[in-house]
Amino acid sequence: MSERLFKEVNYTLGVLLNEIQLGVIGLPDIQRPFVWANAKVRDLFDSMYKGYPVGYFLFWQTGADDVGTKGIGQEAKQKAPSLLIVDGQQRLTSLYAVVMKEPVLRENFEHEHIRIAFNPLKGEFAVPDATTEKQPEFISDISQVFGRPTHKTINEYVKRLSAAREADGETLSDEDEERVAEAIGRLAGLTNFPFVALELTQAANEEQVADVFVRINSEGKKLNQSDFILTLMSVHWDEGRTDLERFSVATRKPLAGNGPSPLNPIFQPEPDQLLRVDVGVAFRRGRLEHVYSILRGKDLRTGEFSPERRGEQFERLKAAQAQVLNPTHWADFLNVVRAAGYRNLRYVSSEGALIFAYQLYLIGRTACGVEPYALKQAVARWLFMSLLTGRYTSSPESQYESDLKLLPEVNDPDAFVKALGDVEAATLTDDFWAKSLPLALATSASRGPSLFAYYASLVLCEARALFSKGKVADLLDPPAIGNKKPLERHHLFPKRYLQKLGVSDIRDTNQIANYALVEWDDNIAISDIAPKDYWPTYASRFADTELKDMMHWHALPEGWQEMDYQGFLVARRPLVAQVIKQGYLKLLGKA
Repeated sequence: MSERLFKEVNYTLGVLLNEIQLGVIGLPDIQRPFVWANAKVRDLFDSMYKGYPVGYFLFWQTGADDVGTKGIGQEAKQKAPSLLIVDGQQRLTSLYAVVMKEPVLRENFEHEHIRIAFNPLKGEFAVPDATTEKQPEFISDISQVFGRPTHKTINEYVKRLSAAREADGETLSDEDEERVAEAIGRLAGLTNFPFVALELTQAANEEQVADVFVRINSEGKKLNQSDFILTLMSVHWDEGRTDLERFSVATRKPLAGNGPSPLNPIFQPEPDQLLRVDVGVAFRRGRLEHVYSILRGKDLRTGEFSPERRGEQFERLKAAQAQVLNPTHWADFLNVVRAAGYRNLRYVSSEGALIFAYQLYLIGRTACGVEPYALKQAVARWLFMSLLTGRYTSSPESQYESDLKLLPEVNDPDAFVKALGDVEAATLTDDFWAKSLPLALATSASRGPSLFAYYASLVLCEARALFSKGKVADLLDPPAIGNKKPLERHHLFPKRYLQKLGVSDIRDTNQIANYALVEWDDNIAISDIAPKDYWPTYASRFADTELKDMMHWHALPEGWQEMDYQGFLVARRPLVAQVIKQGYLKLLGKA
């Protein structure tokens, strides 16, 4: 029978906070230092105030000096941590931050004070807002209740509330004063709230602690394989995980300084998505189920673990991540996405396709030695194909694994490009363009891959927006963002016009074949006017050749404005499919 690796210890909140302040309890590197949203912190204090149980803590008792740890809070600690938080970090960090008025680190890597308001008359907690700030019944920040004599807080509150009541011609009753004193005393007394902690003994090593973390958290939060790997990274290579997190934040928020930045409007990957790119580049794996074991140093054939093997695998991961987070590679890849016709994440139906395309780009560049121009063209075509067909929308891991196996193992640039081209040729057949794609366009899905591929094709073919001299590419990527999007989806047969005809179901009115991209002011002006009435007015803006081009790119059948609605949809879908085909041929250099 295995020896038990934990013991049960009772604490009060006050003792726990004192241990944190001294540095006895620290935050281990197997969890990120992010806290809950303020509403969850509010609920935690509310539960404790009402006397509800709020869960246990799991600590790791270790005297080791070489285990990477972070103390809670920004202040220097007197001692090195000997108890590390394995489970309950969100709760304990939140409690420490509020009671000790200590700033916490948010996901954007900025420090912030958590403020929770409290109404003693009602025993009610709230996240402060404009309403609570105006109500004298609220203590705006409960941090001021802790760490000072309770009678002073009560006296100051009663004095302030009495003055507010008198200004309104009212008085604070003796009963209210007693209620206030009891409530504030009860709040201040939360430092005596009891907690149970299970402490893992020093006999538990880092691998066992990481394993326990994964197992206990899987009960409350369904962890996937990327969670397991990120956890392992936190134990053995925490700076690598931190780099993934910082890069992810920087894709959506400007960095300080004037150096390279991953900021962009096309793709803002989460850390686990960047990790997936890491794994694909390092191990050519699409499925993550075995990668956790590989990174722990497990030989998948013998089942044996080896620290040396673990070190070797992490070195491979480090080398791959250096390529993934390379700002030059990232910027170059985003230009590949733009070259495929996709200018904004709003018009990308599958982030999974972007993840795999970035893997392809890096493998082609760093492992297969593909010439940069040929590589960019090949990856752009693959991305267009995979987004158009929804290649990675169902069982993406299986498809990743299958597609990675198609790539050459050795430095063979021609084989790399050929492997991608062969799949595209087998996928985008004549039957696909003539039959499958028109059928796929018979949908009202607002984020359909075929709809966004049509937009991308308009970009690739430098088409102008309907009824406009402005190019779709320019209007999808404006120099500034106003209250209105430069381009809007216009119903060629307006919804309210269709309703007059008895067509009111959204599945009918919002068919992809009823959409066209127009500038916002034209969209407003057309309103619910019938096509046969508004078309002549807008068509008169253009010369015959311009009108012919516009009808071609916007897939408008001759005399469309006089057609019945269902006949129009059937006639337009094959024309939209042909425009999408022209976009792909443009990428092939054949249009």
